[in-house]
Amino acid sequence: MLEVTKLVKQYGELTAVDTISFSAREGSVFGLLGPNGAGKSTAINCISGLLPPTSGRITVSGYDIESDGKAARSSLGVVPQELALYEDLPAIENLKYWGMAYGLRGQALTDRVRDVLHHIGLADRAKDLPKEFSGGMKRRLNFGCGVVHKPKVLLLDEPTVGVDPQSRARLFDLVEAERDAGACVLYTTHYMEEAERLCDSLAIIDHGKIIAQGTVAELKSQLGARDALQLSGTFPAATKDAIQSLVASISDLEIIGQDDATLTLTLSRASHHLPNIFQAISGAGGSISETSLRSPNLETLFLLLTGTELRE
Repeated sequence: MLEVTKLVKQYGELTAVDTISFSAREGSVFGLLGPNGAGKSTAINCISGLLPPTSGRITVSGYDIESDGKAARSSLGVVPQELALYEDLPAIENLKYWGMAYGLRGQALTDRVRDVLHHIGLADRAKDLPKEFSGGMKRRLNFGCGVVHKPKVLLLDEPTVGVDPQSRARLFDLVEAERDAGACVLYTTHYMEEAERLCDSLAIIDHGKIIAQGTVAELKSQLGARDALQLSGTFPAATKDAIQSLVASISDLEIIGQDDATLTLTLSRASHHLPNIFQAISGAGGSISETSLRSPNLETLFLLLTGTELRE
């Protein structure tokens, strides 16, 4: 349903999206996971036709987004990160507007708008203005406007940003309902728990490049059973040699990041080896003020791949 091949988007000397490729099928959720500024929104804007790619090819339902843009966009639904609502039009009129923009008319439009209002939990607020809504309600209406025409391919750009936990859970249900109805969903997020819950497969993107791709299970398997141990304190250069001396007794120990104030390691059963690690650091003249231990998950994988935490 969606094919992205060697997509590049440049702004002068800045490369926002750097030769990324992925595909997504119907009845599934494909995730783009990465921090703000990673290139996720730029990729979404290229796929939706809002931005012309510098190079590469994008097809939606078999149609090229550049040469057959009208046909490609007819299959698309877009829920942008910035709310695309008319604040002074009632919720029902917002849905009607976007339904008509995609060709719905008459009874088909009336029936679909009614169904979407129930679907997003706003049937009792249909005649109220979005400017009177809470943030979560606006997000749900924004979602409704993106699916009112039953798109085959749905692009969701961080749809839960700034919402409360209850509204986030409701939006998760809406995403899963679209997937179960057969839509191909492209979901961008910088929240690990969202990717792990919703995505059948995903690509981890940072600085415009895809650095890992696969199912959640496949990506986690890259870690094996290793934990991520992040230590804060004071770490002189001799600390690295002291930690490396432990490899004989901790075979999968790896230093993935070190500066004067932070040391990041991956290893199996990290809690079991903490006394030896602390002793080695102390013996090298280092000191520890804070310890953070993470079990294997996507956040650990991002840390392993980049040497840094997933930044907001």
